[in-house]
Amino acid sequence: MGLSRRTFTREFKLAAVRRLEAGVSLAEVSRGLEVSPNVLHGWVREFRQAPGKAFPGQGQRRWSKGKVAELERKVGQQAMDLDFLKGCLQRIEEQRMPQVSTGNPRFAGKSAKR
Repeated sequence: MGLSRRTFTREFKLAAVRRLEAGVSLAEVSRGLEVSPNVLHGWVREFRQAPGKAFPGQGQRRWSKGKVAELERKVGQQAMDLDFLKGCLQRIEEQRMPQVSTGNPRFAGKSAKR
């Protein structure tokens, strides 16, 4: 059976970060709390980026609703752009098909030899 992933409370993470900021060595905090030094580095990095928003806990989003709405707008705009470009490509292909079937292509693809 596989190992399960441990979860830590916000208070636990804040206490670990406070110990590190108080001058306790990373190795000592890591051993004392039985947490990987890499995990501690991640917690410190997250805390330093946004101390008030660090460790939001389960059920709380890291992104604001405004950010999500902005990304949804971008995805919608890209979908519209793709639809437009697909339509343009389809029109070009439709114009090209009669020229190819008559053997009179408008563009030969190569420059004329001199």
